[in-house]
Formats: sequence, C-alpha cells, structure tokens
Amino acid sequence: MNLPENLKYTKDHEWVRIEGDVAIVGITDFAQSELGDIVYVDIDTVDKQISREDVFGTVEAVKTVSDLFSPLSGTVQEFNNKLEDSPELVNSDPYGDGWIIKMSIENTAELEDLLTAAAYRELIGQ
Repeated sequence: MNLPENLKYTKDHEWVRIEGDVAIVGITDFAQSELGDIVYVDIDTVDKQISREDVFGTVEAVKTVSDLFSPLSGTVQEFNNKLEDSPELVNSDPYGDGWIIKMSIENTAELEDLLTAAAYRELIGQ
C-alpha cells in the first residue's frame, strides 16, 4: 500500500498535498483499490466555495459510485482535465497524474485536523 509520508489524509480516504496556499486533492491508493476500476470522475464544483466535508464530486467505478468529500474549506480552482479522457489514472497513479482537484485553502487551522500517513495507515489497518 503506497502512502507517501509528505501528504496529509482524511478519514474519508482523500489525500492532500499543500503547495503554498493551494491544496491538491485526490483519493488514496487504498480507496482506489477498494473501488476497483474507475470509469468516470464527476466534478461540478469548479469555481465554487465549499466547506470541509462537503461533497465536491463523485468517482464512478464499475460497481459503485462514491462521493468525494472536501478535506478543507476553500474554493475549487481546477479539475484535472486528464481524468475526462483517462479516469483510470486515479487507479494507476493516485498520487501523481491521478490527482482530482486543486483548491484554495480558506482556513489553515483545518490542516491540523488532517491525518498523517502513520495515522491513516492505522485507520485502514495497514
């Protein structure tokens, strides 16, 4: 199970990479393996203000559709357009080319509530 130490995680299986005042968000290796083959990523929140734990989109796999929950409050700035033609990137490269959104960080204090790789590993029993 790939869990990069430099990322933060949520109990809902999203990861967060902070670059300045922008958060890059995707789903974890664990989440994509549980979902199976991802066939569609639907994000309808670009340019919208969202709060932590709001649904910002969905990931559709062969057998199920799963909501994506925002790890932070802020504005969704960008959707990874590569996922329109290649949603399987979420499976093959969840922490790289399979990122899902970039968002502004409204409240940096919320970063303290995110999980470390060790805490996330414990959550999923790894």
